[in-house]
Amino acid sequence: MTKNITEKLKTNYLIVGSGAMGMAFADTILSETDANIILVDRFAKPGGHWNSAYPFVTLHQPSAFYGVPSKELSQGRLDTLGWNKGLADLATGAEIMAYYEDVMRQRFLPSGRVKYFPLCDYKGDGEFEHQLSGTTYTVDYDKLVNCTYLNTTVPSTHTPNFDVADSVRFMALNELPSITDVPDGYFIIGGGKTGIDACLWLLENGVNPDLITWVISRDAWLLDRKSTQTGIEFFSDTIGAQAGQFEAIANAASPEDMFDRLEACGYFLRLDTNVRPQMFHGATISQLELEQLRRIKNIIRMGHVLKIDTNKITLKQGEVATTPNTVFVDCSASAIKDYAGDVPVFNGDLITPQTVRSYQPVFSASFIAHIEACKDTEAEKNEYCKVVPLPDTLHDYMRLTLAFMMNQQKWGQDADIRNWLQGNRLDGFSKVVANIDKEDSEKMAILGKLRQNAMPAAMKLMQFIAAAETEARK
Repeated sequence: MTKNITEKLKTNYLIVGSGAMGMAFADTILSETDANIILVDRFAKPGGHWNSAYPFVTLHQPSAFYGVPSKELSQGRLDTLGWNKGLADLATGAEIMAYYEDVMRQRFLPSGRVKYFPLCDYKGDGEFEHQLSGTTYTVDYDKLVNCTYLNTTVPSTHTPNFDVADSVRFMALNELPSITDVPDGYFIIGGGKTGIDACLWLLENGVNPDLITWVISRDAWLLDRKSTQTGIEFFSDTIGAQAGQFEAIANAASPEDMFDRLEACGYFLRLDTNVRPQMFHGATISQLELEQLRRIKNIIRMGHVLKIDTNKITLKQGEVATTPNTVFVDCSASAIKDYAGDVPVFNGDLITPQTVRSYQPVFSASFIAHIEACKDTEAEKNEYCKVVPLPDTLHDYMRLTLAFMMNQQKWGQDADIRNWLQGNRLDGFSKVVANIDKEDSEKMAILGKLRQNAMPAAMKLMQFIAAAETEARK
């Protein structure tokens, strides 16, 4: 057997991960600097977790602000059919994969400044190894960009944290379209985004909602997709939702009152108005989709699943009888696996992209790359890139909203940053706000409401967060 070949490489930026954040970071560096880039990824094609996504997956938010800044992903139209009707198009997983491959082949590689190494495992210390050839590469780099820190997981690669008997018809979400017989019923395990997608796919394909049982350990607050649209015609829905959010927070007497007000103003939705949510992951849904989900009446709220046997499912708070011909669909994977918490984005020669705007990791990666390109000191860069924490609990919603507001305030004081935001298509909203007609009294009133309540909302969030943290220390 021949020994592995070792090759030595040199670059300005060694980017580990060619997923959505890695591609957005690289695209911005390519546009705004003359630096050289090496992209390393374990998959055969760019796109990160999209390589393993279930076949019917789509974006949950508009394609208009997903992808890389230099290339449009959206078809520039509103859906006219289906449960996203009247809202901006949502790219499918297949469209996203083709998009990223096109970016790589038509933009990155022809530039002569990007080298791409798919099917490679990063070993650390600037070393990676090709999975098929065994070739080892060592890289002399100026900056290492770790785009795997937010380790997105998908159902097909998830190992459930409960026991499943061998005889049980248990499958990942990816396998749903392969079913060729009618089971006694479908148990959807998980109340997050993938659980929502599984339920909607079954309903869309004509499955009687009475055959669907939805296992939800924690109900979640949901975001209305209408409030994420980028067109000027949706101004009152998008900027109006943000203004309503700030007003609700500013006037709240307690965190519980705050969530009631956020629901009352339309910022938050929930599956069952009689069940108070205890989770928030930023899942986005249309009103039509919510209407469909409410057709499902068999919902089990008995805590986490402990075990699935041939004739029953055991949960933390009890058991439910099933049959050998019941299909169990695993949607329990956490979107972010083994998240270690926030770390500084800039730390010496290490850059760790994280969210610096709530719900927008791709925009965040592009923004971080821009700050890397235009700001000088590490301290200054980190001041512009305070991490907006990933949400899980209701307390996290308060923390991420406050961090988002503080970042926006910082960015708004910098004229160059304001101009960059307006010109970056991943931003989605700055250009719309900047270009409104000052004679449009309705839109100006919405902006006035937003600005009037921003500071009181931030102060109220600080108060609630401090009180919660004091209580937790007791």
